[in-house]
Amino acid sequence: MSLVRGFMRRDDRRWWLLAVGLAAVLAVVVLQVAPSFSEGAPEAGPGTPRIHAGPDGRVRLGGAWVVRLDPSNRGADRGWADGGFAGKRVTVPYVPQAGAIRGERGIETYKGNVAWYRTTVTVPQSGAYALRFESVNHKAVVWIDGKQVRRHTGTYLPFEVRRFLPAGEHTLVVRADWRDPAEMKRQAWHRTWFNFGGLNREVTIRPLTASELMNPNVVTRLRPDGSAVVEVRAHLRNRGVTREVPVEGTLTLRDDGREVELPFAPVRLGRNQTRVVRAVAEVEDPELWSPEDPRLWDLRLEVPGETGYDARVGLREIRHRGRDLLLNGRPIVLRGASIHEDVEGKGDALTPGEQDWIVSALKGLGANATRSQHPVHPALLERLDAAGIMIYMGVGVVDAPGAWTSKTPRLRAQSRDRVITNVNQMQAHPSVIVWNLANEVAGDGHPDGQAQWMDRVARELKGRDPSRPIALDIWGSHPPRRPSLMYRNVDIIGWTNYIGWYESTYATRGQLHAQIRRELTDLRRAMPGKAIVVTEFGAEGNGLNANMRPGGYGFQTRLLRTHLEAYRRDPELNGALIWNLRDFGVNPSFAGGSISRQAPGIRLVRGVNQKGLFDERGRAKPAADDVRTLLTQWGAALAGE
Repeated sequence: MSLVRGFMRRDDRRWWLLAVGLAAVLAVVVLQVAPSFSEGAPEAGPGTPRIHAGPDGRVRLGGAWVVRLDPSNRGADRGWADGGFAGKRVTVPYVPQAGAIRGERGIETYKGNVAWYRTTVTVPQSGAYALRFESVNHKAVVWIDGKQVRRHTGTYLPFEVRRFLPAGEHTLVVRADWRDPAEMKRQAWHRTWFNFGGLNREVTIRPLTASELMNPNVVTRLRPDGSAVVEVRAHLRNRGVTREVPVEGTLTLRDDGREVELPFAPVRLGRNQTRVVRAVAEVEDPELWSPEDPRLWDLRLEVPGETGYDARVGLREIRHRGRDLLLNGRPIVLRGASIHEDVEGKGDALTPGEQDWIVSALKGLGANATRSQHPVHPALLERLDAAGIMIYMGVGVVDAPGAWTSKTPRLRAQSRDRVITNVNQMQAHPSVIVWNLANEVAGDGHPDGQAQWMDRVARELKGRDPSRPIALDIWGSHPPRRPSLMYRNVDIIGWTNYIGWYESTYATRGQLHAQIRRELTDLRRAMPGKAIVVTEFGAEGNGLNANMRPGGYGFQTRLLRTHLEAYRRDPELNGALIWNLRDFGVNPSFAGGSISRQAPGIRLVRGVNQKGLFDERGRAKPAADDVRTLLTQWGAALAGE
């Protein structure tokens, strides 16, 4: 597409974004009545980024892509790097073979493939440009006009290509290679869902000016009188000669236009030098963000006449005090269900309407929180910000329960860099309230350096972002028995608890309540001074099993009710997050895990995790009604209603 149409003036761009935002709000209202994948916000206008936050001048490269699979891996030898290949016309994000994830076809698809993508980019004038890829799974190679310009490894991690481009047309080619998930796992890139590949998030291009502003960071500290001290930081890069670079900033309340100036001091920078700039402002009436009232401010940063950055942020203070989590000085209890970005037939290449569905489904359940094991799409985070849904965000290594793959110095450094990249991208979102460093660690940690890595990275994050607590999710059947190095700088223990499913499958409700209370007591003794959130619990549910037998809808409903009733009665518990909001694809060989030994004869769909409150098509299971009632009652009781 031509960037002549794409490079809009700032005022024009804001009108576009306002129109898109209003459409999204209307769509959410409809979806809260009846969630459906066929409904949702209309696609953004041509070239309009799906992610609001970002630098000025971005244009989305969404349409007019061609994709071709290369299972024999011969595309390079055939000269495809020049763009000389035919294929299927698609809109990016696009995941090939996303509909072939079951049975024998699914087994082959899961092993991965190679796909080549190409498009034509027309730039209006010669200059330096940045191409930004929000995510490619798993290994990406990028060519412009036949010249290789970048390699990158790792999904859900943004990266950029920066090049001087003459005015006119250019051929952009991307090769995505997601073969061999077992090798990915050995290289500390384990995923807990299906091996979807390709360009699974959006691609944008923007012109580079003499300066750049990146990675805004917002920290709010409340005063006893109700006012707030707001600190805003950002990375400032000078691409010109050595000089003093001025930065201006404002916070504007979206409801009434009230404006707060951010007083940045000018910074002297050499050519290609980057520094963190900082401004502190006092806000008398901060209009704080909360799930009950998710007030947002427009953050505008700019180097006058050169560059700017826009984001929507919320002013809120999160603190960990002993066993309490405090939001704006008041205790909070997280209630909701975890999410995976997975839509049948599309994989993790979600559209805006499908992101709206996730938010509306959570709101419809009465949830105030959700959880993700992987960094979610920034556009989905913006929706959670606006809806007032807190997210317990996984930013670290994802391993199988009790495992640890980052065993070498290179892999440990890779995993640390992955955390920092994720934190830099998501720090300004008010909905992100926790940085979770791992999935289901066991005991005191794996002997190959897991505890040391967790302690070091947790300590670093506390210095980088004092506005959020640090969490570790533990494997419920192998909990820690005493304080140890791995938990020294951790504030929250996430307890994955499958009592009544993988263990004590046939226990009575009274027995399950007693076991949950007993194990929570043991965990509190082992982790004094830590907040505790139940981060996984639930059961598979489908119509293939007898209603009240393991795997049946009635069994799933009863088990979720049993857990939620137990958690609601525990005044010291900091939250409970069901696994999962919706069914999702996993390794096609997965058939329920150890439940098949606990319940011989159980019938589960191989390759699908069916613990969702909704099935893969977004249809509510019977458990959803019970959960909605229980979460709503829990919230009302906490509010004193």
